Amino acid sequence: MQYSIGVEYALHCLVYLIDIPSDAAIGIKELSAFQGISETYLSKIFGKLTKAGIVSSIPGVKGGYKLAKLPADISFWDVVEAVEGATPIFQCKNIKNNSYLCRDEEYARCALASPCTINMAMLEAEESMRNVLRKKSLTWLNEELDRVLTPESRKQTREYFGVVGNG
Repeated sequence: MQYSIGVEYALHCLVYLIDIPSDAAIGIKELSAFQGISETYLSKIFGKLTKAGIVSSIPGVKGGYKLAKLPADISFWDVVEAVEGATPIFQCKNIKNNSYLCRDEEYARCALASPCTINMAMLEAEESMRNVLRKKSLTWLNEELDRVLTPESRKQTREYFGVVGNG
């Protein structure tokens, strides 16, 4: 299992939207230039984030994107689900029903009536991962970045996006 790089780009870009004034927005052009990625690719990601209600799009010359919710209310799982979709990672195909034993009518009835143990274990593991990601918010990420990056680095990032006087 592997998430696309779109999840990483989304999380990085969303952090830059935290400190902007409520009447401001950051454009895809600025975000893509800062990240060194294609505007087209980032636009597709932000389309998904908009559809999920994580960001809102502001039209016009000074338009762009801003957070549609408080950073504390946007979890890593919200971003993963917006970018990747909600489909479970493991897709049970019920291959147990193809077994030699399923040719026996009694076993086949039993197999069809009971849930797949492998599927149950995989879904339980996925739910554990989702729960961890639900506990990590953009606020948590921003605080971690404040902790691990130099104040100068954080200041330069904020200045790049025109956010002055924060942090």
